[in-house]
Amino acid sequence: MTHRWYLIWMLVFLLLQAPAAHTGQTAVTGPVTVTDFSGRTLTLERPADRFACLYAFTGHVVTLLGRGHDMVAVVDGLKKDRLIRQQVPGIQSLPIPAKGGVIHIETLLKADPDMVFLKPETAAAEAEIRKLERFGLPYFVAGYRNMEEQMTTIEMMGKICGRYDAALAYTDYYRDMIHRVKQRTGRIPEDQRVRLYHSVNEAFRTDAPGTIEADWTRAAGVINVTVGDRLHARRDKFFAGMEQILIWNPEVIIVNEAGVDQEILQDKKWAAIQAVREKNVFLVPVGISRWGHPGSLETPLAILWTAKKVYPDLFSDIDLETEIKQFYHKFFDLSLTDEMVQNILNNQGMRKTLDAR
Repeated sequence: MTHRWYLIWMLVFLLLQAPAAHTGQTAVTGPVTVTDFSGRTLTLERPADRFACLYAFTGHVVTLLGRGHDMVAVVDGLKKDRLIRQQVPGIQSLPIPAKGGVIHIETLLKADPDMVFLKPETAAAEAEIRKLERFGLPYFVAGYRNMEEQMTTIEMMGKICGRYDAALAYTDYYRDMIHRVKQRTGRIPEDQRVRLYHSVNEAFRTDAPGTIEADWTRAAGVINVTVGDRLHARRDKFFAGMEQILIWNPEVIIVNEAGVDQEILQDKKWAAIQAVREKNVFLVPVGISRWGHPGSLETPLAILWTAKKVYPDLFSDIDLETEIKQFYHKFFDLSLTDEMVQNILNNQGMRKTLDAR
């Protein structure tokens, strides 16, 4: 009997010592090899400890991975988002060593990061890269053109942060959301899909082919009217003309900047467009960031929200408020009240100006 109890006790002990699966907080300590958006292979002896997030998206990812408290430098955009400020209270006092893609190397060196996360536009400037290389600062270019590349970048950052399991939990959710929505919208004939116009930051700025916005709106089951048609390019931004928008005559318009929805609804130049006539102009929600924005981590929610807006009958059983609460609790450890969920959905008070500190 004594021998039997000893074996049972040993079995229980071994089970208790086994690592938990996909908690999102398991630290990895060994060597790390990753490939960034520019194709560079980077090998670290161990995951990094101190992060300079010179691209707002990367600050969101580091926070998602449970390492927000290890950010030592950020860009000013990260200080605008209410939920990030709530989750990482110290972010308000962090230095800002980059603005407009220009790195202030003295400020960055003083922050003493052991990993610098860059946006592709900054990495494309040789003068900025020379600053980092001169002082031996490791850097990772966090770029993507579509959802799959975005997920790969997040997984690579998960390795750098020693939280690869947390990154996989998020990308599993991302892929599952795409699948869930496509299961419902996949049978809609092409000529019956809703024609949608997506306003980015300002009324006439919109989505170009080969961008993540073009990718996720397609996943939502709509026809993004600007994709595949003529747009005016200004550097890395794309704009549509009023005459062309009238020809497209979208049935739904979504905008990601507060106030632009009212501008479109009240401007007589837009009045003949079906979406305006039928008051189908919607402000995109804002949580950690603006849902569906190029640098957003809430793209899975943007897909579901858009699909539910344009095809309400197909998604009538989906409780979006519950989905939102579960998302932010699982990935950002935030317990949202009903009021906070409505603020997110109504894009109300979620992005503060830098002066309102």
